[in-house]
Amino acid sequence: MEQLERRLFARFIARFPTKFKDSAEDFGRDVYLRDVSATGARIATRDRLYIDDILSLSIKLPDGHSPVDLNGRVRWIHNHAPQVWEAGIQFHKVDLMKIHRIVKYSLETV
Repeated sequence: MEQLERRLFARFIARFPTKFKDSAEDFGRDVYLRDVSATGARIATRDRLYIDDILSLSIKLPDGHSPVDLNGRVRWIHNHAPQVWEAGIQFHKVDLMKIHRIVKYSLETV
């Protein structure tokens, strides 16, 4: 049986240097943006995250401008490999201008 897609916005592959700051004000190491939509993102990290952690993502784009900063909550976590976790982040609010910057450069690198 085919699973019904529940996403309101399309998800785009996005591979940009990223860092995060969690609610304990710690910065993540080796964080990678995997994909993004208007309402959330998937990241991979060596730092252990937990469901409902609050994160601030800072995504560096090749446009020479300041990073794109987005805030959200961890909604799911999978252990992807030894010492590597993937996490789904749901953004607190939809910011189409910020997402547009990410998607613009994502499509250029495809």
